[in-house]
Amino acid sequence: EDHEPGDVSSTHDEPVRAGQCFSIEPGIYIPGEVGVRIEDLVIVTEDGCEVLNHYSHEATVLEV
Repeated sequence: EDHEPGDVSSTHDEPVRAGQCFSIEPGIYIPGEVGVRIEDLVIVTEDGCEVLNHYSHEATVLEV
């Protein structure tokens, strides 16, 4: 219910088509502590998908 129609969630069961673009956003959240989410943009191709951004998924710890 948080996304517009055409998302790639477990509640959407229509097939995707080449040319569609989605944000894939896995995350982990510890209430009251910290949260982290990785956001990858992918475009559907005729034979799979292509990731459009190329950022590292390695954890970076920042100390204040």
